[in-house]
Amino acid sequence: MFPRFSPGVRLKNQSTSKKEMYNLDEDLEACLETTNQEEQLDAPIATQVEGAELPETGEEKINWGRFALDIIETLALAVILFLAINAMSARVRVDGFSMRPTLEDGEFVLVSKMSYLFGEVQRGDIIVFHFPMNPEEELIKRVIGLPGDSVGVHNGVVSVNGQVLNELYISSAPAYSGDWQVLDGQLFVLGDNRNNSNDSKDWGLLPFDQIVGKAVLIYWPPPFWDVLEHPQLITWAQSPYAAVNNSSRSVNSFMQ
Repeated sequence: MFPRFSPGVRLKNQSTSKKEMYNLDEDLEACLETTNQEEQLDAPIATQVEGAELPETGEEKINWGRFALDIIETLALAVILFLAINAMSARVRVDGFSMRPTLEDGEFVLVSKMSYLFGEVQRGDIIVFHFPMNPEEELIKRVIGLPGDSVGVHNGVVSVNGQVLNELYISSAPAYSGDWQVLDGQLFVLGDNRNNSNDSKDWGLLPFDQIVGKAVLIYWPPPFWDVLEHPQLITWAQSPYAAVNNSSRSVNSFMQ
């Protein structure tokens, strides 16, 4: 005999299965709804994150712009300083031996263009000037005579207005002689190496307007760095003139 099954039980089991399936459908729908809500919540966050990159890009552009501006400002300041320094000074190279032992061949000298804007040329000053016979060339010599002075060289000594100069800076006593009268607006200059110098004894007086400036120090080579001395050769004589404004350009200095 085959076992007998109760129809009620079978129907009950079928009814339960349908209910369970209904519950599963509800769970699935709830799960899908939750997923959709999460996606909707994530979308604004993603938009905010993407939007946050824009300020960073903008900030990066601002930094590059500021960097370029800093470079331009630095270059402009460098140009201004360069022009200002060249307007007030010159750097010249000694070429020759006419100022030995004070200056040696190959030394570099700093020249002040402002010295005679606020003061007068004095005897004993070492100056750089345009060579009157060739303005493209520049020489460096020591001022001996001022306008109105009488300069004489006799018996190995130099005198100004009858007073012998005590020149401890020269290499040797001059082996020549002569007399010169310094005119207004002009100077009498000599090299410290008196017997090996092309100066006023050879080509005459130096006009004021040919002066470039006053040599103030040796800055190269470093072992020979030194401030140049400008001794006051005569204390009792006064200079009867005012310095002249000079705007000469800076070029190499040549000595003969």
